[in-house]
Amino acid sequence: MEVYGWGRYPRAEARVFEPRDCAALAGCVAGLGPGERLVLRGNGRSYGDSALPAAAGGRIADSRHWDWFIRFDESTGILRCGAGLRLEEILWVIAGRGWFLPVLPGTRFVSVGGAVAADVHGKNHHGAGSFCDHIEELRLLLASGEVVTCSPTVNTPLFRATCGGMGLTGAILDATIRLKRISSTRIRQTRHIGADLRHSLELIDRHDGSEYSVAWVDCLARGPKLGRSVLFLGEHERDEHERDEHEADEDSRQSADSDSEAASKHLVYTPRRGPTVPLDMPGFMLNRYTMSAFNNLWFRLKQIGSKKGGSGKEDRLQADAYFFPLDSIRNWNRLYGRRGFLQYQFVLPLEAGLNGMGEVLGRVADSGKGSFLTVLKRFGPQNENFLSFPKAGYTLTLDFKMEDSLLPLLDELDAIVLAHGGRHYLAKDARMPEHVFKRGYPHWERFLAVKDEVDPQGKFASMQSARLGLTSRPASRPT
Repeated sequence: MEVYGWGRYPRAEARVFEPRDCAALAGCVAGLGPGERLVLRGNGRSYGDSALPAAAGGRIADSRHWDWFIRFDESTGILRCGAGLRLEEILWVIAGRGWFLPVLPGTRFVSVGGAVAADVHGKNHHGAGSFCDHIEELRLLLASGEVVTCSPTVNTPLFRATCGGMGLTGAILDATIRLKRISSTRIRQTRHIGADLRHSLELIDRHDGSEYSVAWVDCLARGPKLGRSVLFLGEHERDEHERDEHEADEDSRQSADSDSEAASKHLVYTPRRGPTVPLDMPGFMLNRYTMSAFNNLWFRLKQIGSKKGGSGKEDRLQADAYFFPLDSIRNWNRLYGRRGFLQYQFVLPLEAGLNGMGEVLGRVADSGKGSFLTVLKRFGPQNENFLSFPKAGYTLTLDFKMEDSLLPLLDELDAIVLAHGGRHYLAKDARMPEHVFKRGYPHWERFLAVKDEVDPQGKFASMQSARLGLTSRPASRPT
């Protein structure tokens, strides 16, 4: 069958298996013939080729049936669950009990296994780090058929290679996650208008103490408006009845119980349901003029209600509207046409942010190949995982309609990113050359050493890993 990621580019023919348990999956791995490879696939929300087979007709193991809740301790917020469970399913269960996932990517449809494999980040990386920074332990099925446990303190190299390792070390069976205590699922959002790129970065830095932070950027603005943006800050709302525990008087237990009952009304997670894109949009409708008109209109609409100087507009949103603005539009990836799209995300060090981002945005604006949704965020320090994407700096995400003239532009952007000490996100990548990857990820050889130890025959591989040299044998590696 034909398989593709969320970007719908590239596409591949594959044999897809749906093992229902660990024994069935172990049978899939053991049944691989000489030269055959297997790639794990969760809910199909990685954008490029990281969950496509390494060769045409290769095998995919679909993990969506591993959607188990294994254990949830409501007193400590420790959850153990299967790798096929989607983040939205976790939120349905835990939000009403006063808990929340500590890190959320831009879609609720990601599986737990996918979130670990990509070590996903969210709008709070500057304060909370990546998804795997909140993992207590993982269980993996190795190529040998052995099931092992790894954590930051047990089988540590395997843990560091698996978190962000794009499913190449073995099959993630389940994960134990430390959740975050909340008093409300509602988000108090504040908007700030950035007049240009320098101002936008200054706003992000000034509000670095905000719990959540993300900016939309007009990637087609030019000249003095280059990099203009709308910054959205978010905090979990405290219910009007809730008392600060440091101010509450121990003698008012009855009143506190009443307040808690009122607050529980705001511990409900309700996904939004919106329209469906029924057909692929004709490619010619996405061009410099339609996207520029959309970006101008959207920017002006977001200015409405802002105070003089472009800041201070407050909104109250349900969590789903703040964290997953596109999830309510089913099949929104069809907006980019039958050929699909490429999402291009990179990070630059803090000191290179203004110049590097300026060069990228200037080149994109000149090309006229901008996107409707261009996102700018600030990352906190990088963790110890070998292939995790975030590091201290600024990250920019752009969507590009797939067309023949796009790839040379992305090669130009690669050169800018590397020149400023940046790197690209593997979960979004569909075409990055091997040399670009290896310059951006200095610990790739440490990853490959672990990979060779636990999977000496290279049974776990993907189209992406073959392209990037992550499943090559030692003799073929560059010196």
